[in-house]
Amino acid sequence: MTGDRMTLMELVEKQADGGLVREMIGFAGERLMELEVGALTGAAHGEKSPLRLAQRNGYRERDWETRAGTVELRIPKLRKGSYFPGFLEPRRMAEKALTAVIQEAYVQGISTRSVDDLVKAMGMSGISKSQVSRLREEIDGKVKAFLKRPIEGDWPYLWIDATYLKVSEAKPST
Repeated sequence: MTGDRMTLMELVEKQADGGLVREMIGFAGERLMELEVGALTGAAHGEKSPLRLAQRNGYRERDWETRAGTVELRIPKLRKGSYFPGFLEPRRMAEKALTAVIQEAYVQGISTRSVDDLVKAMGMSGISKSQVSRLREEIDGKVKAFLKRPIEGDWPYLWIDATYLKVSEAKPST
């Protein structure tokens, strides 16, 4: 910040809704981890199953640096074996895919196909179509709640007006 003047990005980040994308990335990331750990352990969180392969053992905190800022994740721990979400691996394009799905949900709603594509882009397997559909509903519900919230207080805005002129330039003769 220079003197009393803020850049547009600083101003937007200070707003209460400036963290929407960051919040949605964290929400979707944690839901995807829960689905992946459920497939890995043989049972969803809190579910009793004779087919369970491993027990959960709390969470560990991890910061995930994204284009939208730092997202605080709670990564599930297992009593036997280990779990690390594949989408946190270096050079993985998962964060870009997740951001694109969140943006799509904001603009035009979200499809089950786009969530299924997201799951594949994040390198996850063993997630059923019904789980993908539930995740789509949860993301869509959060976005709709955001869009229907009351807008109160002062909001900064930027008005850009431009005129486009098509001109032809004479080519220099040789």
